[in-house]
Amino acid sequence: MSRNLSLSAINAINSEETDEVFLILLTISHASLATPIRVTSDNVDTVSRGNLFVAYPFELSLPEDSETLSARASLKIDNVDRSIIASIRNMNNSPDILMEIIRAASPDIVEASFPDFKMTNISYDALTVSGDLTIEDFTAEPYPADRFAPAYFPSLF
Repeated sequence: MSRNLSLSAINAINSEETDEVFLILLTISHASLATPIRVTSDNVDTVSRGNLFVAYPFELSLPEDSETLSARASLKIDNVDRSIIASIRNMNNSPDILMEIIRAASPDIVEASFPDFKMTNISYDALTVSGDLTIEDFTAEPYPADRFAPAYFPSLF
């Protein structure tokens, strides 16, 4: 799958050495949250497009970029101040996760975006909150969606 990257990002990726720093921004949203939880992989808080992303330790295993495999990633967030666990306990279904990759030099330009992830299989303990990030698999949907039956398409019969 090809991605549209800025010229600065392409130059940084293709150069032997670069001063560019790529950051991962995570936005966790759910109907029960008044405001989304926004965290960054950087050691300092990051402001991107007017939103504050708090420096919060997390581990993210990204899915393979493949058209044949369903996207599955895993996320493990350190349970530093217990606010994420308190938020997760109030949720009755999976929260939405938006992953974005930016350059620290230009935080308002999103180089890559991975929307529509759901956090499932959530577990937590005193140290971490972890779960799987999945996308709904549309390949299991029937095709065509409708059946050509007289009740649906009477003029065919």
